[in-house]
Amino acid sequence: MKKYVLDLTVRAVEVLSPKHVLIKLSDTRPLPEMLPGQFVEVRVDGAPDTFLRRPISINYVSREQNELWLMVAMVGEGTRRLGQLQVGDTLNCVLPLGNGFTMPQGGSVLLIGGGVGVAPLLYMGAQLRHQGLEPTFLLGGRSAKDLLEVELFKKYGRVCVTTEDGSAGEQGFVTNHSVLQESFDHIATCGPTPMMKAVARYALEHSIPCEASLENMMACGLGACLCCVEKTTEGNLCVCKDGPVFNVKRLLWQN
Repeated sequence: MKKYVLDLTVRAVEVLSPKHVLIKLSDTRPLPEMLPGQFVEVRVDGAPDTFLRRPISINYVSREQNELWLMVAMVGEGTRRLGQLQVGDTLNCVLPLGNGFTMPQGGSVLLIGGGVGVAPLLYMGAQLRHQGLEPTFLLGGRSAKDLLEVELFKKYGRVCVTTEDGSAGEQGFVTNHSVLQESFDHIATCGPTPMMKAVARYALEHSIPCEASLENMMACGLGACLCCVEKTTEGNLCVCKDGPVFNVKRLLWQN
């Protein structure tokens, strides 16, 4: 898939929580094709101690508005700087990077996300709905205030929620939710590694095809720096180039 280096214009910066913002970007030309699960490497300007680009999952692509949405968790100097962008600013992006999720052509689909890991599942859910499927979303957070874009997810499918403190949905982790008593044909997940490992274990125990979008530390986004290597059944693979989406059977998590 062809990659582009584009100077995109900030159309909006929406506060999702004290730690998360949604940046909506556009261009004078139609945005290139992007797949659910792919990501963008963004250049951080105005941060003297930030030399490397930051990888950000593609949250949503609106063809009607010619917009790319990026959900940013402000956890360090670079991402905090991104959270300070203003409407009209320019953000230099390399896109689209990595391999996306396999899109099921039928059956029941469960999309499981935690924290900022819910980001790529919105675009996947929208694409599934466009194909005529209605996915089930299972979203988790520490508390109600940590749940992101819940109302947007409801546009594309059924939404189930867990919180660790019980302030919204069912109390516990996503793997404790009662919806897992139902039968599903496909699972996709993104979020904290312990959560994804638990989801992978559930999927393997129930013989359900499952893909996970890994969030290893990435720098170049092209497989050159080797800082995002993951051990797999095929040896060491770069998450940025060979992933970030992997079938969980390729991962050594259960060993």
